Amino acid sequence: MKQLEGFGKFLESLRGKMSLREAANKSGLSHAYIRDLELERNRSTNEKINPSPVTLKKLSDAYNIPYTDLMEKAGYLENESEQASSKEALQEPVSMNDTLFIEVSSKEMIYHTRFERISQAVNSLLDFSLFLDKLEEMGFKKMDTDLFVNMNHVQKYIEKEGKLYFDTLGISKFVVIAAIRQKKYHDLIIRSVARNTGMGLEFHYERPSAADSLLSSVKRPI
Repeated sequence: MKQLEGFGKFLESLRGKMSLREAANKSGLSHAYIRDLELERNRSTNEKINPSPVTLKKLSDAYNIPYTDLMEKAGYLENESEQASSKEALQEPVSMNDTLFIEVSSKEMIYHTRFERISQAVNSLLDFSLFLDKLEEMGFKKMDTDLFVNMNHVQKYIEKEGKLYFDTLGISKFVVIAAIRQKKYHDLIIRSVARNTGMGLEFHYERPSAADSLLSSVKRPI
Protein backbone atom coordinates (compact mmCIF):
# COMPACT_ATOMS: atom_id res chain seq x y z
CA MET A 1 0.00 0.00 0.00
CA LYS A 2 1.40 3.41 -0.96
CA GLN A 3 1.58 6.51 1.18
CA LEU A 4 -1.26 8.98 0.74
CA GLU A 5 -0.33 11.57 -1.86
CA GLY A 6 0.26 14.85 -0.07
CA PHE A 7 0.78 13.10 3.27
CA GLY A 8 2.89 16.02 4.50
CA LYS A 9 0.05 18.44 3.82
CA PHE A 10 -2.26 16.05 5.64
CA LEU A 11 0.01 16.18 8.71
CA GLU A 12 0.06 19.98 8.50
CA SER A 13 -3.75 20.04 8.40
CA LEU A 14 -3.87 17.85 11.52
CA ARG A 15 -1.66 20.35 13.35
CA GLY A 16 -4.09 23.10 12.34
CA LYS A 17 -3.64 26.28 14.39
CA MET A 18 -1.29 24.54 16.82
CA SER A 19 2.19 26.07 16.62
CA LEU A 20 5.15 23.89 15.69
CA ARG A 21 6.62 24.33 19.16
CA GLU A 22 3.35 23.32 20.81
CA ALA A 23 3.18 20.25 18.57
CA ALA A 24 6.79 19.47 19.50
CA ASN A 25 5.97 19.80 23.20
CA LYS A 26 2.99 17.45 22.91
CA SER A 27 4.69 14.84 20.74
CA GLY A 28 8.25 14.82 22.05
CA LEU A 29 9.56 15.45 18.52
CA SER A 30 11.55 18.52 17.54
CA HIS A 31 9.65 21.34 15.88
CA ALA A 32 12.15 21.32 13.01
CA TYR A 33 11.56 17.61 12.37
CA ILE A 34 7.79 18.05 12.42
CA ARG A 35 8.12 20.77 9.79
CA ASP A 36 10.38 18.51 7.70
CA LEU A 37 7.69 15.82 7.82
CA GLU A 38 5.10 18.32 6.64
CA LEU A 39 7.36 19.29 3.75
CA GLU A 40 8.21 15.60 3.16
CA ARG A 41 11.92 16.38 2.94
CA ASN A 42 14.93 16.95 5.15
CA ARG A 43 15.67 20.64 4.68
CA SER A 44 19.35 20.09 5.52
CA THR A 45 19.96 17.42 2.87
CA ASN A 46 16.89 17.99 0.66
CA GLU A 47 16.26 14.22 0.78
CA LYS A 48 12.74 12.82 0.99
CA ILE A 49 11.79 11.56 4.46
CA ASN A 50 9.04 9.31 5.75
CA PRO A 51 7.93 9.05 9.38
CA SER A 52 8.52 5.74 11.17
CA PRO A 53 5.66 3.92 12.96
CA VAL A 54 7.07 5.14 16.31
CA THR A 55 7.02 8.74 15.06
CA LEU A 56 3.45 8.29 13.84
CA LYS A 57 2.44 7.03 17.27
CA LYS A 58 3.77 10.23 18.83
CA LEU A 59 1.90 12.36 16.30
CA SER A 60 -1.33 10.41 16.80
CA ASP A 61 -1.13 11.15 20.55
CA ALA A 62 -0.34 14.83 19.95
CA TYR A 63 -3.06 15.37 17.34
CA ASN A 64 -5.65 13.06 18.92
CA ILE A 65 -6.10 10.95 15.80
CA PRO A 66 -6.29 7.11 15.81
CA TYR A 67 -2.86 5.59 15.33
CA THR A 68 -4.13 3.05 12.81
CA ASP A 69 -5.55 5.89 10.66
CA LEU A 70 -2.13 7.53 10.46
CA MET A 71 -0.45 4.20 9.78
CA GLU A 72 -2.86 3.56 6.93
CA LYS A 73 -2.39 6.98 5.32
CA ALA A 74 1.39 6.67 5.70
CA GLY A 75 1.27 3.43 3.71
CA TYR A 76 2.13 1.02 6.53
CA LEU A 77 -1.31 -0.60 6.85
CA GLU A 78 -4.06 -1.79 4.56
CA ASN A 79 -7.50 -0.18 4.71
CA GLU A 80 -10.02 -0.98 7.44
CA SER A 81 -11.79 -3.79 5.60
CA GLU A 82 -8.45 -5.52 5.02
CA GLN A 83 -7.39 -4.88 8.61
CA ALA A 84 -10.50 -6.72 9.81
CA SER A 85 -9.28 -9.85 8.04
CA SER A 86 -6.21 -10.07 10.25
CA LYS A 87 -6.76 -13.26 12.28
CA GLU A 88 -3.74 -13.52 14.49
CA ALA A 89 -3.00 -10.85 17.08
CA LEU A 90 0.46 -10.26 18.49
CA GLN A 91 1.05 -12.82 21.24
CA GLU A 92 2.92 -11.59 24.30
CA PRO A 93 5.87 -13.84 25.23
CA VAL A 94 5.30 -13.21 28.95
CA SER A 95 2.32 -12.36 31.15
CA MET A 96 1.62 -8.63 31.08
CA ASN A 97 0.84 -8.81 34.79
CA ASP A 98 4.46 -9.86 35.39
CA THR A 99 5.92 -7.24 33.06
CA LEU A 100 7.46 -4.19 34.74
CA PHE A 101 8.08 -2.15 31.61
CA ILE A 102 8.37 -2.51 27.84
CA GLU A 103 10.81 -0.87 25.45
CA VAL A 104 9.42 -0.59 21.94
CA SER A 105 10.64 0.18 18.46
CA SER A 106 9.30 -0.50 14.99
CA LYS A 107 11.38 -3.71 14.85
CA GLU A 108 11.13 -5.25 18.31
CA MET A 109 9.64 -5.08 21.78
CA ILE A 110 11.66 -5.87 24.89
CA TYR A 111 9.70 -7.05 27.92
CA HIS A 112 11.34 -6.57 31.34
CA THR A 113 10.18 -8.65 34.30
CA ARG A 114 11.81 -8.88 37.72
CA PHE A 115 13.95 -11.78 36.60
CA GLU A 116 14.35 -11.66 32.84
CA ARG A 117 14.49 -9.60 29.68
CA ILE A 118 12.63 -11.01 26.67
CA SER A 119 12.87 -9.64 23.14
CA GLN A 120 10.13 -10.15 20.55
CA ALA A 121 10.42 -9.20 16.89
CA VAL A 122 7.67 -7.13 15.32
CA ASN A 123 6.57 -8.95 12.18
CA SER A 124 3.21 -7.25 11.64
CA LEU A 125 2.82 -3.50 11.83
CA LEU A 126 -0.92 -3.93 12.19
CA ASP A 127 -0.56 -6.19 15.21
CA PHE A 128 2.07 -3.81 16.63
CA SER A 129 -0.22 -0.77 16.33
CA LEU A 130 -3.16 -2.58 17.89
CA PHE A 131 -0.92 -3.78 20.72
CA LEU A 132 0.21 -0.22 21.50
CA ASP A 133 -3.42 0.86 21.66
CA LYS A 134 -4.11 -1.90 24.24
CA LEU A 135 -1.22 -1.11 26.59
CA GLU A 136 -3.01 1.63 28.52
CA GLU A 137 -5.95 -0.69 29.15
CA MET A 138 -3.45 -3.06 30.78
CA GLY A 139 -2.21 -0.41 33.24
CA PHE A 140 0.79 0.80 31.24
CA LYS A 141 1.64 4.47 30.65
CA LYS A 142 4.00 5.90 28.06
CA MET A 143 6.83 7.43 30.09
CA ASP A 144 9.32 8.21 27.33
CA THR A 145 9.66 8.01 23.57
CA ASP A 146 9.89 4.22 23.48
CA LEU A 147 9.08 3.29 27.08
CA PHE A 148 5.83 1.95 28.54
CA VAL A 149 5.71 1.38 32.32
CA ASN A 150 3.33 -0.91 34.21
CA MET A 151 2.04 1.46 36.92
CA ASN A 152 0.86 -1.50 38.99
CA HIS A 153 4.48 -2.32 39.85
CA VAL A 154 6.00 1.09 40.61
CA GLN A 155 6.99 1.24 44.30
CA LYS A 156 9.45 4.11 44.63
CA TYR A 157 9.65 7.53 42.96
CA ILE A 158 12.73 9.75 43.09
CA GLU A 159 11.33 12.95 41.68
CA LYS A 160 14.51 14.99 41.25
CA GLU A 161 16.11 12.21 39.17
CA GLY A 162 12.95 11.17 37.34
CA LYS A 163 13.46 7.56 38.44
CA LEU A 164 10.79 4.91 38.98
CA TYR A 165 11.77 1.80 40.94
CA PHE A 166 9.92 -1.48 41.19
CA ASP A 167 10.90 -2.15 44.82
CA THR A 168 10.44 -0.03 47.94
CA LEU A 169 14.18 0.20 48.72
CA GLY A 170 15.16 1.46 45.29
CA ILE A 171 17.89 -1.12 44.71
CA SER A 172 16.49 -3.22 41.87
CA LYS A 173 15.49 -2.39 38.29
CA PHE A 174 14.47 1.18 37.56
CA VAL A 175 13.58 3.40 34.60
CA VAL A 176 14.25 7.08 33.97
CA ILE A 177 11.23 8.88 32.59
CA ALA A 178 11.06 11.91 30.32
CA ALA A 179 10.59 15.28 32.05
CA ILE A 180 7.43 16.09 30.10
CA ARG A 181 5.90 12.73 31.08
CA GLN A 182 7.01 13.18 34.68
CA LYS A 183 5.13 16.46 34.84
CA LYS A 184 2.07 14.99 33.13
CA TYR A 185 1.83 11.88 35.32
CA HIS A 186 3.24 13.22 38.61
CA ASP A 187 0.02 12.79 40.58
CA LEU A 188 -0.67 9.40 39.01
CA ILE A 189 2.81 8.18 39.97
CA ILE A 190 2.32 9.30 43.56
CA ARG A 191 -1.06 7.58 43.82
CA SER A 192 0.30 4.42 42.19
CA VAL A 193 3.22 4.20 44.62
CA ALA A 194 0.90 4.73 47.57
CA ARG A 195 -1.48 2.05 46.30
CA ASN A 196 1.24 -0.47 45.42
CA THR A 197 3.08 -0.13 48.74
CA GLY A 198 0.07 0.34 51.02
CA MET A 199 1.72 3.46 52.46
CA GLY A 200 0.20 6.90 52.87
CA LEU A 201 0.78 9.61 50.30
CA GLU A 202 3.32 11.29 52.61
CA PHE A 203 5.72 8.41 51.85
CA HIS A 204 5.05 8.44 48.13
CA TYR A 205 8.36 9.68 46.76
CA GLU A 206 11.76 11.00 47.71
CA ARG A 207 11.52 14.74 48.06
CA PRO A 208 14.37 17.13 47.18
CA SER A 209 16.54 17.91 50.21
CA ALA A 210 16.31 21.23 52.05
CA ALA A 211 19.64 22.22 50.54
CA ASP A 212 18.32 21.48 47.02
CA SER A 213 15.22 23.53 47.70
CA LEU A 214 17.28 26.45 49.04
CA LEU A 215 19.62 26.32 46.05
CA SER A 216 16.61 26.26 43.71
CA SER A 217 15.13 29.35 45.40
CA VAL A 218 18.45 31.20 45.16
CA LYS A 219 18.72 30.44 41.44
CA ARG A 220 15.12 31.37 40.66
CA PRO A 221 15.01 34.63 38.64
CA ILE A 222 13.42 37.64 40.32
